[in-house]
Amino acid sequence: MGYLGYKPADKPLTSADITDGIITSAKITDATIVNGDIANSTISLAKLSATGTPSAATFLRGDNAWGEAGAAAGQVIQVVTATDSTERSTTSTSYVTGSNTLSVSITPSSTSNKILILLNTCGAGTATGDERPIYTIYRGATDLASSSAGFTRITSGSWGTVGISLLDSPSTTSSTTYQVYMKVSNSAITGYLNYLGSKGSITVLEIKG
Repeated sequence: MGYLGYKPADKPLTSADITDGIITSAKITDATIVNGDIANSTISLAKLSATGTPSAATFLRGDNAWGEAGAAAGQVIQVVTATDSTERSTTSTSYVTGSNTLSVSITPSSTSNKILILLNTCGAGTATGDERPIYTIYRGATDLASSSAGFTRITSGSWGTVGISLLDSPSTTSSTTYQVYMKVSNSAITGYLNYLGSKGSITVLEIKG
């Protein structure tokens, strides 16, 4: 532009010289803004196009979606197991601890996760007739069979496998104990666990809900 008198001194253009909103994105050449041009912490999560919900439990995946870290639903998160080879017995008609050793404690990582319980050992009962040893699994002080008949029983006068498997929903993230309990239907007989020193085992698996 023309001027009268002395030529004004050169003055660098600053941001204060540019009216807000006057420069549109159409005036910016594509691929000219680089990472160093963006101040730290200036782009918020709301400005991202990713699908899903950002939270403390999710991460931004390579497919531009927010997802949970760790196992998918139905996958095993952790496993705890215990064994016992000592023969145990009872004549109690009320449930008693079958074995303090056949006991496991697990701390679920989410209230929506489930616990798969697997018990396997050998049981036996003396005498004959309809009187039998009865076996169940307790979660803490709760009988998971919810029945006086337990989960399984052995024919009196014989021995056999005590096999129990069940999927429990403890709905907690606190340490939870699972343990085998046993009783007899009549105190005149004796019920056995880990009969003749056979090795028993109890295993619990946390399953992602």
